[in-house]
Amino acid sequence: MDRTQLRTTQLGTTGLEITRIGFGAWALGGGGYDWGWGTQDDEDSIAAIHHALGLGVNWIDTAAQYGFGHSEEVVGRALAGLAERPYVFTKGGQPEGPGRTTIRSLRRDSLRREVEGSLSRLGLDAIDLYQIHWPVPGEIEEGWSALVDFRDEGLVRHIGVSNFSVEQLRRIGQIAPVETLQPQYSLVAREVEDEILPYAERAGIGVIVYSPMGSGLLTGAMTRERIASLPDDDWRKHDARFQEPRLSQTIALVERMRAVAGRHDTSAGAVAVAWTLANPAVDAAIVGFRRPDQVDPIVDAAGLELSEDDIALIEGTA
Repeated sequence: MDRTQLRTTQLGTTGLEITRIGFGAWALGGGGYDWGWGTQDDEDSIAAIHHALGLGVNWIDTAAQYGFGHSEEVVGRALAGLAERPYVFTKGGQPEGPGRTTIRSLRRDSLRREVEGSLSRLGLDAIDLYQIHWPVPGEIEEGWSALVDFRDEGLVRHIGVSNFSVEQLRRIGQIAPVETLQPQYSLVAREVEDEILPYAERAGIGVIVYSPMGSGLLTGAMTRERIASLPDDDWRKHDARFQEPRLSQTIALVERMRAVAGRHDTSAGAVAVAWTLANPAVDAAIVGFRRPDQVDPIVDAAGLELSEDDIALIEGTA
């Protein structure tokens, strides 16, 4: 595959032509806060971004909450001086609270502070896609109306949401059409298959999924020993999916993915991402990279076509 010509798709009705995988910058925020990933070297982060862009990836997804601005600062540094920059997507609605903990607010003044901060850190005149990070009961209409205003003012070009239910999508859709949705979706997080993804497809909402490799569980590199050695400020160490009894089930799943990867001369992680892309409602997947060497084994997912037999083996129905 010519990786400078990665497979692309239209993101919903935005008019954006994006590669089927994008660079996820959550882990680039580092550690020291409630959803951190432990210590992260900024130079590794920047090198990973540049390497992914060199292979043809044309969009980055980040959020103000990732390291409370640090991920966006790193992305901004990586973009500085590029002759041609990728699309940049970010999110607001989870500002910093006491003791570097995350709070949630979709109040108009709070979101305005966040979008202005994001623009400054990223070094942009306008954000290509601005998303509400999480719904806040009683505030979603105010938050969505604020995003519509930001788009009208030219601060952002397109607007979307993350982690919204069908009912919440319908509610804000009465204010203005929802352009994009970003749900969690993977072989170990399939809750959105029943209602949310079919609704997005029917409504013409562009879908980019996050954590398609289960936050590292489905890469093929996650072992019991590695989980035990994760730093205490890596949120995954305390997540139920990384502990028994679910861990043994996932390890068995990964072995089936390895078998499929062998058929296609690729990696288990690429198979995990390609499985999400096989859903007709999904336009693209966000993949997190912390170092340049992590990029190459996953880029193949952008063009990997899984057969019905592959999917049956992965899902254990063969």
